[in-house]
Amino acid sequence: MRNEQILAEIREANMTYLMLAQTLIRQDKAEALFRLGMSEEAADLIGALSPAQIMRIASGNMLLCRFRVDDDIVWNLLTNHSVNKVDNDATTKLHASILMAGRFAEAV
Repeated sequence: MRNEQILAEIREANMTYLMLAQTLIRQDKAEALFRLGMSEEAADLIGALSPAQIMRIASGNMLLCRFRVDDDIVWNLLTNHSVNKVDNDATTKLHASILMAGRFAEAV
């Protein structure tokens, strides 16, 4: 029973992610590439998916989205748990965004 619930939640997360991604891509592709951290080719594919294709892709048992944050520096900035705490939360979140965007640019 628990396994079926997890699979249902993965499918729901996939559907939500694909619908959000498609909306962002169709509204402003450049901003979507930045926010989603994906290649232009992937964005083109997602942007062109039909509702039936989205349903079919989302129904898999593998989570389609992934964390872009995979190191301590960015997590510490986002959670403000670093040794040298900064009082300005907006500055630390901006710094984390710049680091994540830079890492995406390196990967592409």
